[in-house]
Amino acid sequence: MNRSIRKVAVLGSGIMGSRIACHFANIGVEVLLLDIVPKELNDAEKAKGITNEHPAFRNRIVNDALQQAIKASPAPLYSPAFASRIKTGNFDDNLADIKNYDWVMEVVVERLDIKKSIFEKVDALRRPGTLVTSNTSGIPIHLMAEGRSDDFRKHFCGTHFFNPPRYLRLLEIIPTPETDQEIVDFLMHYGDLFLGKTTVLAKDTPGFIANRLGIYALIQTIRVAAEMGLSVDEVDKLTGPVAGRPKSGTYRLSDVVGLDTTVHVANNLYASGEGKDESRDAFVVPDVMQKLYDNKWLGDKSGQGFYKKIKDDKGKSVILALDFDTLEYKPSEKVKFETLEGTKAISDVSKRFPVLIAGRDKAGAFYRKTFSDIFRYASLRIPEISDEIFRIDQAISAGFGWQYGLFETWDAIGVQNMLSVMEGLDMKPADWVYEMVAAGNESFYKVENGKRSYYDIVSKTYRKIPGQESFILLSNLTNNIVWKNAGANLYDIGDGILNLEFKSKMNTMGSEVIEGINKGISLAEKDFRGLVIGNESSEAFSAGANLAMLFMFAIEQEFDEINMVIAQFQQTMMRARYSAIPVVTAPHTLALGGGCELNLHADKVVAHAETYMGLVEFGVGIIPAGGGTKEMALRCSDMYHAGDTELNILQTAFMNIAQAKVSTSAQEAREMNYLQDKDQIVLNRSRLIVEAKQAAIELANNGYTQPKQRNDIKVQGKTGIALFMAGIAQMRLANYISDHDAKIANKLAYVINGGDLSYAQNVTEQYLLDLEREAFLSLCGEKKTLERMQGLLNGGKPPRN
Repeated sequence: MNRSIRKVAVLGSGIMGSRIACHFANIGVEVLLLDIVPKELNDAEKAKGITNEHPAFRNRIVNDALQQAIKASPAPLYSPAFASRIKTGNFDDNLADIKNYDWVMEVVVERLDIKKSIFEKVDALRRPGTLVTSNTSGIPIHLMAEGRSDDFRKHFCGTHFFNPPRYLRLLEIIPTPETDQEIVDFLMHYGDLFLGKTTVLAKDTPGFIANRLGIYALIQTIRVAAEMGLSVDEVDKLTGPVAGRPKSGTYRLSDVVGLDTTVHVANNLYASGEGKDESRDAFVVPDVMQKLYDNKWLGDKSGQGFYKKIKDDKGKSVILALDFDTLEYKPSEKVKFETLEGTKAISDVSKRFPVLIAGRDKAGAFYRKTFSDIFRYASLRIPEISDEIFRIDQAISAGFGWQYGLFETWDAIGVQNMLSVMEGLDMKPADWVYEMVAAGNESFYKVENGKRSYYDIVSKTYRKIPGQESFILLSNLTNNIVWKNAGANLYDIGDGILNLEFKSKMNTMGSEVIEGINKGISLAEKDFRGLVIGNESSEAFSAGANLAMLFMFAIEQEFDEINMVIAQFQQTMMRARYSAIPVVTAPHTLALGGGCELNLHADKVVAHAETYMGLVEFGVGIIPAGGGTKEMALRCSDMYHAGDTELNILQTAFMNIAQAKVSTSAQEAREMNYLQDKDQIVLNRSRLIVEAKQAAIELANNGYTQPKQRNDIKVQGKTGIALFMAGIAQMRLANYISDHDAKIANKLAYVINGGDLSYAQNVTEQYLLDLEREAFLSLCGEKKTLERMQGLLNGGKPPRN
């Protein structure tokens, strides 16, 4: 279909509407955001003499909503500058403007009569062929299209984003029987490629896929927790990262979403389930939730819910948790279960599931009950909400941030093993599961020849998951590993390209990872055309250097060892820059310290939009010494023009390092000069490695030649050092920084200005690397540096004094 989206109109500026508008602005689309006209002037408007005909009054609701969204945390925009792409207006004055827009999306209040009224007006004003969609989370899509024109109904669909739209990857596409298949195909593709979403085709059933199963799981978890006498803290620990889920767990998630939203969805699912859902009663809100709802303790929006944040006597924020017996709040308590202790050494979440299910304490019983219940319910929802299990897993994972979907988790436990547990709890799944097992099929998924297949219930065979040709999944390519050690794998990903995957904790860069980088470059130079450095971790591309090893050497004052380690690290970074083949990195989530430095030295960076990048060594009492300080001096030098702006450019880089600033997006990393114009930002995380591979192929095809080391880096010498040190001294006098902070900052100023040179001049990369290493070594001997390192290694934040 020859259809492009340049302009989108979003009708409704509430929490979802304003943030959906922001995400379209993130990808460069021009957005029109509309809402209702206020009913009357407020006191501030009256005081200013504003009339009810003034745009400031008529657009007050939409403008206030957009400003609240822009100021929100987490931020809905990749960069505040992108807000300029959003134009605001109101339904009375500006609805007719939708005739100039390619896509009209309704995000108004969840009432069918109001939605139908909006769509009646839209139908009269839109151009034929314009896309019209609704972001409803529960109202049947087909009901909203009743009475509309044929062209409207053909181009109408449900597009259900999850909150916050920038961060949660799920986009459910819900067609009606009258929606043109071309429109469905277009939305599935557009959501994936341009919006960066996991687009899941859903049926027009109550709650669609994710909310139907997710709300069920949340409510039943709360119900089981009440039956077992588990506290708020205990449940959120059990349903957090240890089980491959977000830190928010269950109760914190409810507070973030809003208890009123959860109760509203649950009530709708109960009302719509009569005669259709054998587990309809599960959506009756548990007593504790009803009590909170009646008290208007709705979570973050009301200031308290299952948790409450207060200030203690010293003005420090303290998180309190609800005591179910007294309905009073008490300090959060440390949670400890024997079952969880048994998973501490298991980094692979999929390998934890069998241990969690087998636990003989209260935690194990909790997992057996909750897993059995949701597995049973999900199996019974086929084919009602979906014909395929993979769509259910995609919706749950992308919508709620789970690392593994329901049937994927069941596979990890073992299908037959879990069946026995479920039968013991009288929670038998659907008959098709027994038929699958009876036919000799031991899992819901299989991987063959690097492609993943799912068990198809209708044909009783395994079928390939569609769309895989657009992705490279390393987890499916274990047969393509050409080399490995304890910290890294090298994969042949085809077309003459290798991929290096880190597999250390948080993908930190120790000796095994350094060996892997060098081995990858050597093999690529010998037998391949290029190297991609990327991984599928949900936690970090790389959280930096292995601090434990450096701390050990520093404690023992083994400076020769530290010098050797840093020199090797620098050489590895420079080898990535100056190899005979293109090296492309594919960062995502965290790229900190050494992880940032590796990207700084790549021939090209293909970054996920949600990449949080920074040189954070200052917080540990040291400066970047893996080429990071050198590289920022080099990049500043390339930006210099005649005049006094040179020191201003350098000062910005200095402050980013001295403040250990981390970008809040790949776009901000570009604004901080950690990413350059040549680098690429990818919206869909699943496409990251395949896009990086394509970048490596293009570099090779375009005649990549080994570059030469730079000897033309302009540094400021004594002039720059004096200016920076004067500022540092003022900061110290004002007590904004400690003595140790000042010492680190002075070292950084010395290195980034090129040392004690009498005038501005050009230097080589190696010259700056030597300065880096020397400064790093001197700081490693400082007591305060060792204290900061130890603080981080103990899981806390280092002291800043």
